[in-house]
Amino acid sequence: QVQLVESGGGLVQPGGSLRLSCTASSATLDYYAIGWFRQAPGKEREDVACISSGDGETYYTDSVKGRFTISRDNAENSVYLHMNSLKPEDTAVYYCATDLLGCWGGATGSWGQGTQVTVSS
Repeated sequence: QVQLVESGGGLVQPGGSLRLSCTASSATLDYYAIGWFRQAPGKEREDVACISSGDGETYYTDSVKGRFTISRDNAENSVYLHMNSLKPEDTAVYYCATDLLGCWGGATGSWGQGTQVTVSS
């Protein structure tokens, strides 16, 4: 079982930036497609971004295209979500998870505990 830990959340003003990290302690992450998801209070969980294993192809939900970038650092066994031009509607708890059937294939495996991102002035 892969154990994932997210970090990097916090309070940021609109237009600001954050970098979220998803680090594995028990397995090699580059074997897995890794997705970032978010859930805001009272809303359903939403796919945000995903990076495939192997070729590292990336996918983004429309609302974050051009603002968020997902990347891997295999030496650090981590996947990152770089978030720029943040908006109040990006406020949510952000989670990373393994995508067992490839990016957004509908079958996630291990989840981290989540990290809170709050965008507010």
